[in-house]
Amino acid sequence: MGRPSEARSMQEGFARRHVSSLTAVLSVVSIALVVAAVRGVVPSGALPHAPQWFVDAIPTLNAVISATAIGTILAGVRKIRAGDVDAHRKAMVTTTLLFFAFLGLYLYRLVVEGTTAFPGSDTVYTFVYLPILVIHMGLAIVAIPLVYYALLLAGTRPVAEIYESSHARVGRVAASAWLVSFALGIVVYLMLYVLF
Repeated sequence: MGRPSEARSMQEGFARRHVSSLTAVLSVVSIALVVAAVRGVVPSGALPHAPQWFVDAIPTLNAVISATAIGTILAGVRKIRAGDVDAHRKAMVTTTLLFFAFLGLYLYRLVVEGTTAFPGSDTVYTFVYLPILVIHMGLAIVAIPLVYYALLLAGTRPVAEIYESSHARVGRVAASAWLVSFALGIVVYLMLYVLF
């Protein structure tokens, strides 16, 4: 077996050569996990049950995570515009970790508790809540492959080469979709748990 540096070099070369394929695989797996949780494919007994107070706190915790992610996305955008690549990278990696935390908590609660019914009137549900929810979910789905692609491009190239790739163009669209999706997620939270 080769040395660890040789193995790492081969892995980096593989990822670098297969950014689009890896993006597709990661996107399909991520979206399949969400669909499986929403459709009830994963039985609630398959997961350990956290204390009820924690399960009940997940929506609020996810709203805080979303607000924090909005801040880290905006910080990342400001930092790259100022030419601070390291701070941009840290902000965007932090956003990605926040997103995975959000998604993990959301999926966990979905599996153990199921979906939350809208407590407001049918009119508000049809003309306000549902359109906001659909746009929120649609942008989240669109953002997933864009985020993976931008991250894989950035993670497999030296900084100088990133500027020659489509990272900036894809990253702008991904950041915009992420920002709006996180913001609308907070609106959904408010409508489900605070306003009605």
